[in-house]
Amino acid sequence: MSLALVLLIPTIALAVAAGCRSNNSASAEAADGWTPPRTPDGQPDLQGMWTNYTATPFEVFDESDTPGLYSGDPDGSARGTGPGFLTDTTDRTLTKGRSLVVDPPSGRVPIMAWAEERRNFKLAHIQDDWENHTPWERCITRGVPGGLFPAGYGSGYQILQGPGYVSIVYEMIHEARIIPLDGRAHIGKSIRTWNGDSRGRWEGNTLVVDITNYNDKGSIATNVATQRVRAIPQSEELHVVERFTRVDENTINYEATIEDPKVFTAPWTVAIALHREPEYQIFEYACHEGNLGLPNTLSAGRAGDKAAAGTR
Repeated sequence: MSLALVLLIPTIALAVAAGCRSNNSASAEAADGWTPPRTPDGQPDLQGMWTNYTATPFEVFDESDTPGLYSGDPDGSARGTGPGFLTDTTDRTLTKGRSLVVDPPSGRVPIMAWAEERRNFKLAHIQDDWENHTPWERCITRGVPGGLFPAGYGSGYQILQGPGYVSIVYEMIHEARIIPLDGRAHIGKSIRTWNGDSRGRWEGNTLVVDITNYNDKGSIATNVATQRVRAIPQSEELHVVERFTRVDENTINYEATIEDPKVFTAPWTVAIALHREPEYQIFEYACHEGNLGLPNTLSAGRAGDKAAAGTR
């Protein structure tokens, strides 16, 4: 796919600091003796096909966690949605880290009680209302930065660069994201989108992306691979800073710091290694399973209601 084609896609939903702290990622500094390549216009070259398969869990597990609930299957009836917990489906050797969440040091996202309560209600009632499903299950979006969180499958990303822009094509939900680098201001505060408004800049060899202007309809993470964070809501005060640093020929360290004072008690950071996969192919992700899965889940709920009431 050419950059020109990506730039023409309509209605595009308009970060790995030094010493990455997750042991499934390399340091954010370039490897000794390795010089990052440059694009013809002088940008650090991040282009290529990348994947983020990993064996590292998103968070540090706690005895209070309830995995069945996070999968939307609290009673074990197999009614949940989404892939299982993180898994590496490649043949490369990866060190299993403690967690992708690297800050706070506990490896746990500092979620406010009300947000956990809302998540619990929605996931326990996914058969009751289509709005109780995450935007991913509804085939809308996996979100930003959620679209870069490992999901267990469909985890291919193509990065393209041209003068003044970096573009990311996401395999899952076939999204394309265009990040301008020309210093333009964020869009007006009255404009709110599912994936926010991205503005990029270069700090040395690191692409820093500042994201604002979110709506309050999405979820910071959307499938069960993100464990306890799945279906946690986002507010219009969500602010994300992403960092992409290519540290060797085959690795980009990605880091995202998430701040939402209405949802989290403090900012938190996740760090993920992106691996270069030149032979990886992105195929169409039509999300047709969601077109079927959502009505099937709701109809199963209505059948359960009738059975419980003793009616047909």
